[in-house]
Amino acid sequence: MLDDLLGRTELKERIEELEAEKDSLQNQLDAEGERRSEAVRDRQEAEERVNELETRVEELEDRVERANDEDDGTGTDLDFRGRENLTDDRRDRTLDLLASLDGGQESVLSAYVSDDLPDAVREEFGARAPLVDRAAPCVVVRDREGVVSAALRPPNPPADAFCGWGDSARIEREWFAPTGRYALAVVRADVFALGVYQAGAEGDVERVHYEGFESDVKGDHSKGGFSQGRFERRRDSQIAEHLDKCQEVLAEVDADRVFVVGQETLLGEFDADATAAVDATGKPEAVLGHAHDDFWTVPLFLV
Repeated sequence: MLDDLLGRTELKERIEELEAEKDSLQNQLDAEGERRSEAVRDRQEAEERVNELETRVEELEDRVERANDEDDGTGTDLDFRGRENLTDDRRDRTLDLLASLDGGQESVLSAYVSDDLPDAVREEFGARAPLVDRAAPCVVVRDREGVVSAALRPPNPPADAFCGWGDSARIEREWFAPTGRYALAVVRADVFALGVYQAGAEGDVERVHYEGFESDVKGDHSKGGFSQGRFERRRDSQIAEHLDKCQEVLAEVDADRVFVVGQETLLGEFDADATAAVDATGKPEAVLGHAHDDFWTVPLFLV
């Protein structure tokens, strides 16, 4: 009776209605948050799967290109005579062999092909010139008789394209193998590893300095806590802070050349002599060892 007289009954009923409406809206918000969380997890799983399939996709695309190529005039599909990944001693022996090639005056064609094929390469390789285009960016060497006809993809490519005939092949060791004092850094969204190396005259390489760290960068977004938008903004901020730390370390490095490898989407953030996408995961020092070997692996194409 007193509540009715004071008007509190109506207020209590209104409060109950608002509480019910609030609960309904909260349930809707929770459901939407869960759907977004699942979507984020699905996207991240898909991104991981894409990374795993990158090599496979490249192989399939290469098959498609070969299937569409014209034959080489013998009725067989146009293809490389052989393909190898050269490391360590095999890489060094191949470089020495090409560097020693001497067939007389203006007998050896050397070129660095990064974009369009030079006319001299197109003319000399004839029907097999598309193979050079497929191997690019590459340094290509061929003698006039075609006894030696090969392309190598350099980890540390020449600054400019070149093409010309000479008495011997134009092969610089620093394009393909460790020389002098250099730094190699691996950068991922939450991992950084840096090694400074000294290469000896005999091809031996010693790591003389190492730095590495992991940053706290949020991974999957889950229900509760931050909204999806706020979560992504905070993650982007954490990655930016991580990259700033990486750049600070690289700015102090004592080396003649600096190479940066790792997550492809991050490589453009760094000023380096050469960059390369490397699929290396794990703890910083282990990642560095894998990435160093991968970077100095030279694909060889027998044209």
